[in-house]
Amino acid sequence: MSAFVHDGAAMTGRQLRRVRNSPGLAVLSQLMPVNMLLFFGYVFGSALAMPGPEYRSFLVPGLLAATAAGGVMTGMFQAAQDTHRGVMDRFRTMPVSRAAVPLGQAVADLVVTAVGTVPLLLVGLAVGWRVAGSAAAAAGAVGLLLLFRFACTTVGICLGLLTRSEEAAGQLGASTFVLPLLSNAYIPTGNLPGWLRALAEWNPISAVTTALRDLFGNAPVPDGAAWPVAHPVAGSLVWSLVLVAVFLPLAVRRYGRC
Repeated sequence: MSAFVHDGAAMTGRQLRRVRNSPGLAVLSQLMPVNMLLFFGYVFGSALAMPGPEYRSFLVPGLLAATAAGGVMTGMFQAAQDTHRGVMDRFRTMPVSRAAVPLGQAVADLVVTAVGTVPLLLVGLAVGWRVAGSAAAAAGAVGLLLLFRFACTTVGICLGLLTRSEEAAGQLGASTFVLPLLSNAYIPTGNLPGWLRALAEWNPISAVTTALRDLFGNAPVPDGAAWPVAHPVAGSLVWSLVLVAVFLPLAVRRYGRC
């Protein structure tokens, strides 16, 4: 157990140094949600039924959930890059726990995400978003958000180990941009056609977004929604734990065969 912890800490440190050595990429990845908040909040917000600060309060939790879902793209590209460049082959020749390598990458991404969420929250406060719920509920929302990011990163790592190509991972990762669009992250799903509403509400991002809005006190849970959205905290936990339970063991197994 101590060897696993030591190896995991070493892999986490390696990933954090990787981020430190590419500050430009880290800054750009953190600026994107802020730019989307300003664009959607002021351009789309003026055209929706919830204009002004009310829509921006509705939007911030959605952007937080969408950013967490971006862990799929980040995890996929980094894992594919390491595999393509032979880093994984080198790790396998060393006395390093198999689980420590993908787990270290996921934990490092979690640390970077926790730090990178601060600018988005500060800009959200500047444009009118507020935490209307209790401090305990807000802390629960942050914990739920980080758990979902961890789950999405494990999905990305598994897919990156499968693709083994930076180019393929980049193209496949870019396609994940559509996932938040097929959710309630940016708009309510109540007026969508029946089949599209069902698709959006069974999207894990919708459950997490609704849970954040409820815990932050920004918007109530909608009536008549699918089970994950009608019970957003439970739905978010189930989705996150299922993704981790399925894709983390697959990532560890795939790493052993790279």
